[in-house]
Amino acid sequence: MPRRQQLKNTFYERRVYRHRVTLSILILMTMTMVLVWRYSQLQIADYAIYKTQSDRNRIQLLPIAPKRGLIFDRNGLLLAENIPSYTLTVVKERLESLDETLAIINEIIPLSEDDIEQFRKRLSRRRPYEAVPLKFRVSDEDIAKLAVNRHRVPGVEIDAQLVRHYPQGELFAHVLGYVGRISERELDVIDPVNYSGTHHIGKIGLEKYYEELLHGTVGYQNVESNAHGRILRVLERHDPQPGGDITLNVDAYVQEVAYEALKGQRGAIVAMEPNTGGIIAMVSAPGYDTNLFVNGISSTDYNRLQNDPDLPLYNRALQGQYPPASTIKPIWGLAGLYYGTVTPATRVADPGWFSLPDDSRRYRDWKRGGHGASVNLEQAVVQSCDVYFYDLAYKLGIDRLHSFGTRFGLGDVTGIDNTNERAGLMPSRQWKETSRGGHWYPGETVNVGIGQGFMLTTPLQLAVATSVLASKGELRVPRLLSSVGDAPVAAPLLGKIEDVSSAHWDAITRSMEQVVNSPQGTGRGLKAGLTYRMAAKSGTAQVVGIAAGEKYDSNAINARNRDHALFIAFAPADDPKISVAVVIENGEHGGSVAGPAARKVIDAYLLGRPSPAVVPDAEGGALVLDSVAGTEVNE
Repeated sequence: MPRRQQLKNTFYERRVYRHRVTLSILILMTMTMVLVWRYSQLQIADYAIYKTQSDRNRIQLLPIAPKRGLIFDRNGLLLAENIPSYTLTVVKERLESLDETLAIINEIIPLSEDDIEQFRKRLSRRRPYEAVPLKFRVSDEDIAKLAVNRHRVPGVEIDAQLVRHYPQGELFAHVLGYVGRISERELDVIDPVNYSGTHHIGKIGLEKYYEELLHGTVGYQNVESNAHGRILRVLERHDPQPGGDITLNVDAYVQEVAYEALKGQRGAIVAMEPNTGGIIAMVSAPGYDTNLFVNGISSTDYNRLQNDPDLPLYNRALQGQYPPASTIKPIWGLAGLYYGTVTPATRVADPGWFSLPDDSRRYRDWKRGGHGASVNLEQAVVQSCDVYFYDLAYKLGIDRLHSFGTRFGLGDVTGIDNTNERAGLMPSRQWKETSRGGHWYPGETVNVGIGQGFMLTTPLQLAVATSVLASKGELRVPRLLSSVGDAPVAAPLLGKIEDVSSAHWDAITRSMEQVVNSPQGTGRGLKAGLTYRMAAKSGTAQVVGIAAGEKYDSNAINARNRDHALFIAFAPADDPKISVAVVIENGEHGGSVAGPAARKVIDAYLLGRPSPAVVPDAEGGALVLDSVAGTEVNE
């Protein structure tokens, strides 16, 4: 009988089915467990991490730049302010193509090559999602054009911010300095957090010296933005701490008078209060408009300033080093009295020249034929007798001259609260050996006796030394800053010359008064109309050497090689309130050229602004004229 074949194995199929179901359940359970584990890790274990990453996609931390502190003169006149300005900024991460976006912007608003070059430099050192300035000082018309084409340039915004402005322009250029855009070199030294959101920093002058005080402290805000980067709402805000407002000792009116006194000339004027060290005026001429530098000066403007032969960028008040010439004679006269080398009655023969013992060389007096048979100390100061001070310097010697001169601050920086001050030079034996590799000679001492030779001073140093004469021995650090907010700032007292007798101080002051009051005084032209007592000394510094026996002829010398005109003064002589130093390059005559400038400054400070004159106008009304300028100021 044939064997029956089984077509279906139910038992086998059931077993296979159970195995497959079991395996599927195991796989499903395993996958479920993995999924649950992963969800647990994301939602529990790593919750903080992924929440932070999620917030970063929609929440941004934006810095809020602090408002820069204001600067005022002593009378409350605003010298440095902050004005609204609009800046075109770009966030690279929100652009599809940087080059295409720049091309579109250039179609809407013309961009210079300098704009694009500086933008790419700033782009290389920015943080992710940070807005980078592309163009500063965007006009209202350009803002309107960008608004119409906004759909074409996503990631491009107009940022409103406060920028520095100097209302007085070039008048305070060398006092205030200016702020400018932060450079790569400065980024390496500043606090990146405190300067986030800030594009400007003090470059020179007061703006740099008091940068930390004026800048303030940065604030920040957390903002929520959409996928396109547009801010939806502010979640948290911490306001910045504004920079401190500062008031200067400088008087804007006196500063203006000093600047006008130098108009058309190259030189410097420094005026200060002898008893406080406060700087009343500090002018270097010519000046320049500091507003050009705030948002980046153009190549054309910078080359114009840089190539100007009158060097408007050069701060002559702090950096100009000039022979003090005869303005140093009152100090050397005081040194002679102090060391007992001379007395007020000591007379020196003046044939018009001086010679060292056993030396045939003649050191000429500026006045051919001399100042009479003999002169005493007062006459020597009044008439600026070179022969007297040749003789005095030789008798004192360079060691005592150097020692006494340094007590007046000569040969060292004054420590003024400004930048780039130079020290001048009060020569000595040691200096000669160190810097020139040679010995000191008596003839070099003779030249120092009339403020020539190796000796150099800055106009600021001359003003400080004059203040020491005026205050009878107080050497103070000159200070531009008067107060921070309501807190006054005093100028430090560096030292006091207490071992010089009051009789000697008085003798020098009397001789300086006679410079103005005596018919033979080199500053006698200033006496007319003088309502206060002025003590002064003129000086004329040689720029190029003249052979012995030759006569100085200004017509035969190039204008820029002619003598410098100097003048120092303080007033009132019996109770000094102001001391002034004036240097006019190639001015030739200290008393007649630099002296009137000093007189104008002292008048402005002691007498104040002249009252305007009132005259009837054509219609019978009152027309007010400025009595100085003769221009209409009010109706």
